[in-house]
Amino acid sequence: MTTALLPTAAGLWYRDVISCLWATLAENIARAGGAPLDVLGLHWEFRFRPGDVRSEEFYFAGAHPDDVARSIAPYHGISSRWHRAADDDDPLAELAALTGRGMLPVAAVDNFHLPFRPAYGDVHAAHLIVVHDVDRAAGTVTVSDAMPPAFSGVIDAAAFRRSWESANPSDEQDAFFSDSRIDRRYLTVTVDELPPLDRGLLKRALAADGERFAEGDERGPAGDWTGLPGLRRFLDDLREGAAAGEPGALRDAYPFGWGMQAQAGLHGELLRRLGVEHDVPELREAGRRVEAVAHAWTGVRLCAAHGHPDPRAALRELHGHAARLEEAYHRGVAAVHDAWRAL
Repeated sequence: MTTALLPTAAGLWYRDVISCLWATLAENIARAGGAPLDVLGLHWEFRFRPGDVRSEEFYFAGAHPDDVARSIAPYHGISSRWHRAADDDDPLAELAALTGRGMLPVAAVDNFHLPFRPAYGDVHAAHLIVVHDVDRAAGTVTVSDAMPPAFSGVIDAAAFRRSWESANPSDEQDAFFSDSRIDRRYLTVTVDELPPLDRGLLKRALAADGERFAEGDERGPAGDWTGLPGLRRFLDDLREGAAAGEPGALRDAYPFGWGMQAQAGLHGELLRRLGVEHDVPELREAGRRVEAVAHAWTGVRLCAAHGHPDPRAALRELHGHAARLEEAYHRGVAAVHDAWRAL
């Protein structure tokens, strides 16, 4: 049993800008003794992979497609791998074995079948939760979920399996995170090394920010749109898709943008905090500017979400939000460069 280590719902790590992907990685980092913001907030980039966006809350186009944790936190010894439970007769056996070894597997689930989610019995949506224990005798699974309203406790194993094995069918109430099969998927997260966040590591990360945004990043899959050039290409494609009346162009912006928004929000918060701790005004300003990028993503994402049924009608508003987002990125990148010089 691992339930003794189960955090209270109030103690789970959460920020308004993040999705369940960051929240579940944070729980694994905290279990390993790390500070989630220091790990998850150090890396910042723009990366879009055409044709890859999936209707899941946890979609993220990272430089390492098979290792989302490494993509999000490349300066730390953290890695992850997706699996699918293979035993049709006893699919919970794999999760039970992992929790028995003290690991915290992250299960993909459908909110429709989870009693503690607001969407229970109402809306299908692909989500992630952390599994702490599988109690065969009691027929229960102990889980945690930092996303509001936050939950940490025991649920019936049958309810967990319905959620974990769901087809997550298309749901008109959620056009962005339904229609994506769950199929007993789960993520294992390994934390090997968490170096201290000193000035040297911070300066290296900020230098890498500038290089990626100025020239794009050639690492990762060929064809990714990266850096400020990739951002411009993405926004041009978004506007062109709306002008052509293509709902898919706008619909994909909502799930894709969540990852970019989360990265910017956490990076900005971290820089702002470190600017106070080290008394570096340029670092505090960089944090403020990068957080502004996260706020600008809200306009683009919501405009795309509400406008995708009639893209041409949303075009004028989309132009404004896209321009503000691009300007915020340019100002954020410039401020990060100033902070790097100040360090």
